[in-house]
Formats: sequence, C-alpha cells, structure tokens
Amino acid sequence: MIRNALIGLMLFILGSAFLTLTMGFEPATELNRTAAYYATHAQEEVGAQNVVTAVLITWRGLDTLGEVTVLFLTAAIVSLVLSRSKAPKGASGSGFLPSGELLTTGTKMLLPLIALLGAYVMANGHLTPGGGFQGGAILASGALLMLLADPSRRFGHKIIHRVESASGLAFVGLGLLGMLFAGGFLDNKLLPLGQFGALFSAGIIPIVSVLIGLKVGAEFASILESLEETEDA
Repeated sequence: MIRNALIGLMLFILGSAFLTLTMGFEPATELNRTAAYYATHAQEEVGAQNVVTAVLITWRGLDTLGEVTVLFLTAAIVSLVLSRSKAPKGASGSGFLPSGELLTTGTKMLLPLIALLGAYVMANGHLTPGGGFQGGAILASGALLMLLADPSRRFGHKIIHRVESASGLAFVGLGLLGMLFAGGFLDNKLLPLGQFGALFSAGIIPIVSVLIGLKVGAEFASILESLEETEDA
C-alpha cells in the first residue's frame, strides 16, 4: 500500500513538472547570438554546407573529443566486465544453430552496400546530413549483421583495437596541429577550404569525420564482439 502511494506521488510530481514546462513553453522565433554566429559564418570560416557538422567538428571539437572518449570508455568497460563470462577456448560457436539461408544470402548482398553507405555518410558529412558518428554506426550495423548471419564468426580483436587506436591518435594529432599551426584545437585552417560544396572542401572536416567514423565503428564492433562472446558461455 505504501509502495503504491509512493509510486503515485512520484508520478504526480513528474506529471506536474512536465505540465508546468509544457504550459510555459514558448517556441523561439529567432536564433540566439551563438546560433546566429554559426549560421552566418559557417561558409566563410569553415566552408561546410552542413552547419551541424561544422559546429561539432570545428567550433566544438573538444566536446566531440569528450563524446568519443565516453564511447571508448564504454566499450572498454563492457569488455572488462564481460571478459570473465566469455566461453573457454575451443568452445566458440558450439551452442549456436546455423542461420537460415535467407539471412545468410541477404548478408552477402547487403554487407557491401552497408559498407558503401557508411563510407559515403562519413566522407560527405560536411555536405549532407550525416558525419562520423552516423557513418560509424552504419559500419557497426554491418558487423552486427555478420554476427547474426554467422553466430560462430569472430572478429580479430587486434584489428579492431588497431583501427580504434590509430583513428583516435590521428584525431587528437590533428587537434594538436591546429593548436600549433592554426588558431586552436581542430582549427579548420590547417588545410585550404577549397570550393564551397565540393567533395574536397571544408578544410580538415572530411578527414576528421572519417577518423571519427572509423573510431566509432570500431568501438561499436568491439562492444558487439564482447556481447557475442559472452553468449557462448
């Protein structure tokens, strides 16, 4: 009885809070000072059509570094916590039933398209909606599809870790070069801006986007691999 009363009280408090926020909400009719600066100076300063990518990689590069670091720590913690639950050597895939023909054939057909889409989203993040995080998640979905089609498959941990480490070091290295030879961390003036709207434009943004995509994809693949190995136990 007391438990139900406490739950009802919490629901009432939350409902009242959300009702107050909803009743007092007024949509903004114009951009604030920071957003207006981003919108009006994106082409001139960073040369990117996609203002969101320009903000995340250039003006808020340290925030992006923090987000990537959090994802890395998540992958490391998952691997550490689940390491004791992995199956012993020689037992890999022993408890799995073979996948259906439809899933196996569909994986062979879709996997190249998924990889191509992931590469396109990463490389064109400065021109169209997308970028490194989205492209990396798409690449990781291909890894998930491979695991579903063949549960006994095992990815090379060394390859995943090398890709993750190399892309992370290159990302930080570009940021430090920006501090040494330009105006700050991940400053876009390290490379020429090029022609606005072209594939090879927007300075270092396409390079950083690809590096973020590889790092995110490798970290998601590492998490999936850890979870898959735990299922064997």
